[in-house]
Amino acid sequence: MMPAITPDHRPRLLLVDDEPTNLQVLRHLLQTDYRLLFATDGQRALEIAQQQRPDLILLDVMMPHTDGYAVCQTLKAQASTATIPIIFITALTDHADEARGLEMGAVDYITKPISGPVVRARVCTHLSLVHVDELRETRLQIVQRLGRAAEYKDNETGMHVIRMSHYAQRLALAAGYSPVWAEDLLNAAPMHDVGKIGIPDAILRKPGKLDATEWDVMRRHPEIGAQIIGENQPSGLLQLACSIALNHHEKWDGSGYPRGLAAEAIPIEARIVALADVFDALTARRPYKEPWPLADTLAHLQAQAGLHFDPSLVPLFLDLVPQLLEIQQRWAD
Repeated sequence: MMPAITPDHRPRLLLVDDEPTNLQVLRHLLQTDYRLLFATDGQRALEIAQQQRPDLILLDVMMPHTDGYAVCQTLKAQASTATIPIIFITALTDHADEARGLEMGAVDYITKPISGPVVRARVCTHLSLVHVDELRETRLQIVQRLGRAAEYKDNETGMHVIRMSHYAQRLALAAGYSPVWAEDLLNAAPMHDVGKIGIPDAILRKPGKLDATEWDVMRRHPEIGAQIIGENQPSGLLQLACSIALNHHEKWDGSGYPRGLAAEAIPIEARIVALADVFDALTARRPYKEPWPLADTLAHLQAQAGLHFDPSLVPLFLDLVPQLLEIQQRWAD
């Protein structure tokens, strides 16, 4: 019986240098921890990068025909290789050369003669950063897919969650929050109704009004959503999604649910999403209602400032109406 072959999951590095001696030095430094690919010219490096998709490239600059800068520029211009981190290893020590390499998209610049510990540390660091980015992208995809799952249960369209998420992002920016936090809000907001997965279809899709018992069941969906996402999440994005799912039906005056929070006890992300969600619900057509006229919708939001909605957010939201209408048109049902 043939012995089982153990898969090699070590990261794959592409080492590029026109001097075989330099490649040999790098091989001795890195072969224990990584799978290694080699190229002695720029054109061959481009071919291997396309075919093998290495996790990181160590790239010499001064090579005949196609130098390292040209290789880097080509890799960054192609979608299939643009995200591969590139570390230049070169005898060029001028700061202008280093700046040029970094401007082209390289993540680091190491000068020769190289230090073994420095090369190993830089490679490890940049591979760790790639891993962090991959984890963040995976979490984002999970959030988006759970949001899509909730759409299949509800009688609202997928365009609703896209529109209200963009409204929320614009409002967060107008309220002075950072672009990074506003983008996290954009990506977390589609999860606001994920708890409806746990609500029976007979209630969720009932064409008429719900009775008192049915409303008691419907009001459980925020807590169900928080349980699905998972409370006490270490991830900022999932923390945000959980908070939104749990709190987006709370009201400024304390009359909301599930916990009857009031005013600033309601997390700001939930206050923002509540306003964006109601605006889209009122202005969109549903099987059970026609869209409200814009003037009536804005008047309702103003009337509910300090009751349903954070009174400091309503005027900011009203100032955004031209942007909101552009979003509405772009992602129309």
